Amino acid sequence: MRAVVRTAAVAATALALLLTGCAGDGDDGTDGKIRIRFQSLAWQKESVDINKQLVKEWNASHPDIEVQYVQGSWDSVHDQLLTSFEGNEAPDVIHDASDDLADFAYGGYLADLRKLLPNRLTDDIPAQSWQTATFDGGVYGVPFLQEPRVLIANTRILKDSGVRIPTPEKPWSWPEFRQVTKQLTGKGRYGVAWPLKEPVSVTLNLGLSAGGQLFHRRADGKVAIETGEGDQVVPGTIHDQVNTDHSAARTALGMGGGDTLPGLFGGKYAMVPLGFSYRQQVVEQAPKGFEWTVLPAPAGTGGLAQGVSPQTLSVAEDSPHKKEAVEFIDFLLRPANMVRLAKGDWMLPTGTAALADPSLHTADRGWATGAALAAALRPAPAQSVRGYPEWKDKVATPALQEYYSGAIDSGELKKRLVEDGKRVLARYQR
Repeated sequence: MRAVVRTAAVAATALALLLTGCAGDGDDGTDGKIRIRFQSLAWQKESVDINKQLVKEWNASHPDIEVQYVQGSWDSVHDQLLTSFEGNEAPDVIHDASDDLADFAYGGYLADLRKLLPNRLTDDIPAQSWQTATFDGGVYGVPFLQEPRVLIANTRILKDSGVRIPTPEKPWSWPEFRQVTKQLTGKGRYGVAWPLKEPVSVTLNLGLSAGGQLFHRRADGKVAIETGEGDQVVPGTIHDQVNTDHSAARTALGMGGGDTLPGLFGGKYAMVPLGFSYRQQVVEQAPKGFEWTVLPAPAGTGGLAQGVSPQTLSVAEDSPHKKEAVEFIDFLLRPANMVRLAKGDWMLPTGTAALADPSLHTADRGWATGAALAAALRPAPAQSVRGYPEWKDKVATPALQEYYSGAIDSGELKKRLVEDGKRVLARYQR
């Protein structure tokens, strides 16, 4: 694995090197202060401002431990971290997502936090969230923000159609959802638009609601790929909406989530499945008078369950100040601060105390719907699987794209996901 990491590190961009700063930036100074670098991936202005404000508040109350804010980017974080780890220049506190941690954890680049975390924090975050950052028994990140996938819908179109409006208590089933999208489809309008430029996480995460799993860990610790009836429900529904019912827009299959919003605003799509945080873009971009609502994703034999890969805070294994770094993480994730971070990113906190905050349970802008889904969120099916990134990029993404477009059938899809997938994973499980 070190060889793989080193090869990838060489390919990282010069911009990534600039983001980490030089190795001495976080060293103790002659003034006796401990200096910790915190690399944040916040990108929306509101979120960046809150992160910087929290750093300012920490520094004001901890004169002997100075935290230096470093701005990172989601677009380049994986390669940038590979480079910084190999060059012994990694930030002390690392903001990332749980599905990006496995190779770093197994490669020895992240600190095992089990003996460093305070009981307050470990008790406040539910066990299913901790599972997302646990690899081979060690805990390599603190999951703190998460977002369910929801349906953002045009309220007027729903009301005019007379369809049953789902709630977290009585969601649509997958067959009912398919029927509803047919009812919502009319002249110049599709019932749903699936933005599937990146189809793998959507398919796997929503598949949990139908009892799908795909990746199964055996007693010897190795992972097997097996498809069952539940694994067919979500991809089959999407495929049939596009190719049989024509209730889903074919042109949306190559889009990112934000690309579908103009069509939603213009009445071309009645609904769009999106991450919970897209509500902010709706608020900022929707034309005056546009009425919208947030609905739960469909449910199946697994209820409302869906996979998530929470945002995480980790500590570099090479950091000389692990104890202080964890103290800063604990400060950032105090309930009141976690609420601030969640609202800044329009996401949900993982902490039970923060999630109970009344401001996250209002009907306004769908907060209550999202909060009601929090208990059903589970670790993404593949995030602890070594070799998953390669399987996703080389096998699953092209196979799902061809299946959703109608170029291949379900039998060929299964063959590629399973048989080609086994060959990829075998290299990581020798």
